[in-house]
Amino acid sequence: MSTASQPLLDRLAVFIATGCGLGRIPFAPGTFGTLGGIPLAWAIGKLPGQAWQALAVLAVCAVGIPICTRAVRALGRGKDPGSIVWDEIASLPITYWGLPLDDGRVIVAGFVLHRLFDITKPPPARQLERLPDGLGIMADDWIAGLYSHVALRLIVLTGVLGA
Repeated sequence: MSTASQPLLDRLAVFIATGCGLGRIPFAPGTFGTLGGIPLAWAIGKLPGQAWQALAVLAVCAVGIPICTRAVRALGRGKDPGSIVWDEIASLPITYWGLPLDDGRVIVAGFVLHRLFDITKPPPARQLERLPDGLGIMADDWIAGLYSHVALRLIVLTGVLGA
């Protein structure tokens, strides 16, 4: 089906799920998608209080399930095509939740850790990837976000990044 003949909601889902086109970059789309999550993480970090921030992270992750489900069906390309990067964008704020984003070293360390855990998919990430549709697309990245959050928090608390 040509793009023009797809329903508007399908096109919108694909646009959002591909990170406004970041996922269509022909090399390292997941890396570019993760970069696209930095402004989202920064904006969420500006919300007043960790409870509101957590609620925003949950909302962004939850809306990703139907968006990614619709996009993967509209694209017709396998279970989790590389062009869908909303999972990286939405899960990066998990990495930074409650941590200071005023230090570039924290941002870089969190980005690298998130990519590491997203690529290696330690348990239970690989298993969660097998869940159906958008849930499977999103869930493995939530684990990457959780693991990278714990690692980054430890790095910040121990002062490994320096003063």
